[in-house]
Amino acid sequence: MSFIRSLKLALIVLVAVDGLASAQGIQPEAASGAVLRATVHTQKFMAVTANRYATDAAVTMMKNGGNAVDAVLAAQWTLTLVEPQSSGIGGGAFLLHWQADAKKVTSWDGRETARRVNGENGGTNSPGATIAASENFFRRADGSAAGFADMIATGRAVGAPGVVPMLKQVHQAHGKLPWANTFDYAIALAENGFEVSPRLNKLLADDTFLRKDPASFALYYNADGSPKAVGERLKNPALAKTLRAIAAGGSAAMQTGEIAQSIVTSMLARGAKADEILSLADLADYQPKQREPVCAPYRTWRICSMGPPSSGGITVLQILGQLEQSSASMTDPMSSAAAHAFVESSRLAFADRGRYLADPDFIRIPQAEMLDATYFSQRAKLINPDRTMPNAPPGDLPQKLALADDDALEIPATTHLSIVDADGNAVAMTSSVESAFGSRIGVGGFMLNNQLTDFSWSFEKDGKPVANRMEPGKRPLSSMAPTFVFDANGKLYAVIGSAGGPRIINYVARALVGLLDGKLDASAAVALPHVGPRPGATDVERGTAAEAMTAELEKRGHVISKSEMTSGTHLIVRETVAGKSGWAGGVDPRREGVAAGE
Repeated sequence: MSFIRSLKLALIVLVAVDGLASAQGIQPEAASGAVLRATVHTQKFMAVTANRYATDAAVTMMKNGGNAVDAVLAAQWTLTLVEPQSSGIGGGAFLLHWQADAKKVTSWDGRETARRVNGENGGTNSPGATIAASENFFRRADGSAAGFADMIATGRAVGAPGVVPMLKQVHQAHGKLPWANTFDYAIALAENGFEVSPRLNKLLADDTFLRKDPASFALYYNADGSPKAVGERLKNPALAKTLRAIAAGGSAAMQTGEIAQSIVTSMLARGAKADEILSLADLADYQPKQREPVCAPYRTWRICSMGPPSSGGITVLQILGQLEQSSASMTDPMSSAAAHAFVESSRLAFADRGRYLADPDFIRIPQAEMLDATYFSQRAKLINPDRTMPNAPPGDLPQKLALADDDALEIPATTHLSIVDADGNAVAMTSSVESAFGSRIGVGGFMLNNQLTDFSWSFEKDGKPVANRMEPGKRPLSSMAPTFVFDANGKLYAVIGSAGGPRIINYVARALVGLLDGKLDASAAVALPHVGPRPGATDVERGTAAEAMTAELEKRGHVISKSEMTSGTHLIVRETVAGKSGWAGGVDPRREGVAAGE
């Protein structure tokens, strides 16, 4: 498909969307409009991030001799400043790294952890007390079920942040420039100020919790409670000080000392009790983990993504594997038949996700069985081309009858970064603070996460444990799906990931279908109108050409729900133009991302 044709397709299928979507409707962040961006083409290297400053930070690092790891660090420190609603050093992340010379994929887990129920001074609670503390985590003092508002702005849901420790380990393994150099751009920007973007302004205006935090109010709002205006220069000297400390002291400066004490003090100031929140020991003891990536074939490609405790990789691979084994043609992803098959495959994959996936350090995950081609074939037989299954069952795996289904809300505010350097090394990193602005607790110029609300709100059902239930030291299940695509010769072909809560899985899978089956270019692939499942219904992206499928989907029994679906998918694709190899970058039009390079 030519660039002009794909650009026209994207213009047809995507129109501007606006309005605040309900957070409780699994919408992670409000829609703030859509602007189509043409595919960007480069020869040497490329960075695609959610904000122009972060992309500039990454490109600057690579121009100065840094590699993809150095670039992603510089971009993440910058996003902490300019996109506080989505990610930052107070949150967590998952990262995939491609080492071109060794032809090796490694994956890193920087997911936040729940507090240990051991007491501030390391004393040991009885097993019964430990179970009770976990089982009652989502309950009020009177025993009634807590609401989301009871958790997010109190400090109780803050997990031990993992971004900084994880990136420190990744940099030690694969970085090229000195650690401290990666902070220069963000520190200067924090001191000199950046221009408030339309999206940040809108989310600040819409938020009902952030104004209650004194530090955040002083930073982001005027005296009358109105948010800083679009284009106004916002300085954050507190974050500059924090970043300087981490640049000099490494991740230890984040996990111990003044910053760690400020984290605990700030949570207590919001009304949480000491035995309900992270201790200094929890912060100091946090350890990122290197995990095995999950990989599986899809047609002539090989796709690798993040494994548990993220469900993103396995679930994306299941969706694609089941589609390959089905009779559905996916060459026109905008056809109602292809959309139907995609939704049905997603239902099946999400049923497995809710039953079997959680932190692998706490439960055996039938990963090999879930990614087996024979299993894909069995599940694909449940896809009826003429009729929907509103609620799909989990597959018949060994743990089926021993576990209950997850009911986590999981509405993360998230960002994704795709980067390829001049040597062909690549990073795909998805980073999050959970809901928009996380816990709404500002510390040292950054926001603390509220990631523990990603645990199942039910500890057990009918006497059966939920895999993703709250347990001390555990990492909550995620949907983040940083992903690499390799061609038949093992050559890196694409780097992709998205923001969007549990919908991340569908956003990434659908963009891959558009890219690999529909042969769309990078921008058109990430601009595809969204369709996806929700319990008992099918989501269709409001205001797009996906609405034209409604009648045909309803004939197949779909109950249609129309909503804004605010993805943040960022894609880099290898291309060959006039015999020269280069990179094409696609930016999701629904947010404020920028692709750039050299």
